Amino acid sequence: MKATNLHLAYGTKIIYDDCSFHTEPSDKIGIIGVNGAGKTTLFRIILGEQQLDDGTIELGSQRIGYLPQEIIIPPEHHDITVWDYIAAGRPVDVLQNQLNQEYEKLAKYPNSAKILARITELQDLIDSYDLADFDYELLRVIEKMHLSDLTDAKMRDLSGGQKSKVAFARVLFENADLLLLDEPTNHLDVETKTFVSNYLRNYHGTVLVISHDIDFLNTVTNKTLFVNKVTHKMKLYNGNYSDFRRQYAAEKAAEDARITEQEREIKRLSEFVARARAAKRSNTALIGMGHQREKVLAKKLAELETREQEYSRVHLRITPAKQSGRTPLEVQNLSFKYPDGPEIYEKLSFSLDRGEKFLIVGENGAGKSTLLKLITGNLQPDSGSIIFSQNTTIAYYAQELEILDSRRTILENVQTHDFTDTELRGMLSNFLFYGDDIFKKVDILSPGEKARVALCKILLQRANLIILDEPTNHFDPETQKIIGENLRDYSGTIIMVSHNPAFVEQIGITRMLIVPPRQDFTSQPQKSTSGGNSRMAIIKNYSPELLEYYYYLNSELI
Repeated sequence: MKATNLHLAYGTKIIYDDCSFHTEPSDKIGIIGVNGAGKTTLFRIILGEQQLDDGTIELGSQRIGYLPQEIIIPPEHHDITVWDYIAAGRPVDVLQNQLNQEYEKLAKYPNSAKILARITELQDLIDSYDLADFDYELLRVIEKMHLSDLTDAKMRDLSGGQKSKVAFARVLFENADLLLLDEPTNHLDVETKTFVSNYLRNYHGTVLVISHDIDFLNTVTNKTLFVNKVTHKMKLYNGNYSDFRRQYAAEKAAEDARITEQEREIKRLSEFVARARAAKRSNTALIGMGHQREKVLAKKLAELETREQEYSRVHLRITPAKQSGRTPLEVQNLSFKYPDGPEIYEKLSFSLDRGEKFLIVGENGAGKSTLLKLITGNLQPDSGSIIFSQNTTIAYYAQELEILDSRRTILENVQTHDFTDTELRGMLSNFLFYGDDIFKKVDILSPGEKARVALCKILLQRANLIILDEPTNHFDPETQKIIGENLRDYSGTIIMVSHNPAFVEQIGITRMLIVPPRQDFTSQPQKSTSGGNSRMAIIKNYSPELLEYYYYLNSELI
């Protein structure tokens, strides 16, 4: 793939300014940059969904496989099984039917060059799908992605995390020449991620991956494409993410030293020109030298490089508007199942203490998000009670980010009577929105930017019980650190679903509820540590060692 002189702008907002890079076959390239830099936009250009203002991207005849960050299953696929959906990634039957039709045409028109060319094209495409290993590879991908128990499930019945894993399995099975992967590890447990990492590292084609997962990038990639939001440039570095960080730090140090020297020279010339201008008319020599230096000064000013702007953040310490009772939430004998589905919860009981930070872990589809929806009232239990103390107020962050109004600006989405616009500007800086950024419409933001707006809005509600469903899915490492600091200092109660151990540790979790996989639904009820019977819940006092134990030894639970 060869990108040459890429230019793109949305109105006055520049995305790319004269960007060029070249990749080699079998390159594994990590694409990095802050949220909103234009990483996903690059994928849309490659896919032909976005037109450049100028420049070209040459792809040749490569077949492209694409895993978007937000998975949407088309309605026509809602009723097919997981097995059929993944298998359709290599549409061999469809292509074979088309090939047969072309042969029928050839029988009528044996000298048609157009038909012969189409037959060759279809046959080459069928051959590229490697029919000899079709069944073996399909079974291997399904097994290694931990989808064996879902092969007969309908696509419409899957959870968000399950859909993401199935979509990823289909992309891997496609056997495309060029893979475009946008945040592929968001819903992967450690064992599945290990399989995917090895698979991609040895993949026959080119892989472009947008990811904020540093370990994943370091394992898979051999090159790094940095998309700079400030300069609107791209640069391709040899090496993985850690290699890039070292090279970039050295470049920044050299750049800083170079600009400092430029500024020193400009100051010296400016002082000389000022003295020459103030000299008496009789001092023609000094005045003449001043004119010469003034020309040199003008050239130096034109050549002066601009430092990347570094923004400061105000300290964010938002407290709940009012204190909850000592037990803000109590769940008593909760039972729930979806229509025609298995029992998800049976007599689940637990309670939270004021100020507690409570973690829920479990495999995709086990019922983590379902529990949050039951607590927030978006779903109703079949039996049992969810009891809040009199003063409990709730703010809910869902993966779908439905709390945002896409027609309004960032500032309008977070406005509240409790804070002035000046205060909101300062608080938005903690979520990496600066200056005129706050006047952007939400509908043009990247998924990561939308997630930051949603989390800011949640905190500004000043609720005393915050419920978070996978809050770090779209965040780069810097953003995760900032958000983690904000939540760690929050004095209210937090319930969180997360598969990110580093973020979990930063928050200061006190207890964790472990949700066993669905295949364990028929096991004998277990006694939860907080009383009541539950087929699902094992509640433990949190420790990093305990989370690590479940994460590594029982990776399917995370």
